[in-house]
Amino acid sequence: MSNHALENASQALKNARCAMAFTGAGISVESGIPPFRGPGGVWSKYDPEKFEKGYFKRHPDEVWPLLKEIFFDMLEKAKPNPAHIALAQLESEGKLAGVVTQNIDSLHKEAGSSVVHEYHGSTRRMQCMSCRTFFDSHSIPLDKLPPACPACGGLLKPDFIFFGEGIPTDVHRAATDLAKQSDVCLIVGTGGQVMPAGRIPYIVKNRGGTIIEINLHDTDYSYTTSDYFLQGKAGDMTPRLARLAMA
Repeated sequence: MSNHALENASQALKNARCAMAFTGAGISVESGIPPFRGPGGVWSKYDPEKFEKGYFKRHPDEVWPLLKEIFFDMLEKAKPNPAHIALAQLESEGKLAGVVTQNIDSLHKEAGSSVVHEYHGSTRRMQCMSCRTFFDSHSIPLDKLPPACPACGGLLKPDFIFFGEGIPTDVHRAATDLAKQSDVCLIVGTGGQVMPAGRIPYIVKNRGGTIIEINLHDTDYSYTTSDYFLQGKAGDMTPRLARLAMA
């Protein structure tokens, strides 16, 4: 990647009328969270079919220990890295209107971003599948699995999207509305293979917007959609871009 591309991308971000970020697993790898796809990813070690909603309802005793191990024990230790912090700084400087993330780790919020549309939900909450009440995950002990709903004793499910579940209308609308308003979209750490989330940058592009992509390797976006491809680690490239855009 040339410095030229970085400088041009930072100018586009600096001059944006409304800019958004679209993030995926790659932004959280440096926080110690493995991606789901690819070598060493979560789905290379665990069977994704066990995280299908119907399977979970039928076999909660089997699935809950896996949920605890993958999503609660591991994410509990993760902290925001310089990429999350740079996006929060861009927002506080008025250079970023919000983040749409496919991640369920809540690290954007922890880093200080206030407008975050968590497209696939988050581990921060659980919902009872019987009485539909929501609970803060920290208030639910996981020493006995599956955990029971404090209100009715029903089955609790983490409030993120399982296979076979649709995206909630409100978050989909909020994410697409932000994309329709944005003239710059900064993609960080995702190749956009997961649909419908992966279509969000195309909304910006199709309305004449500029796409800046930060990824370790080229993706489907790199050749067809991105105006600037900044190859490198999210925790290195995002702060460099942010510093120039805020200068």
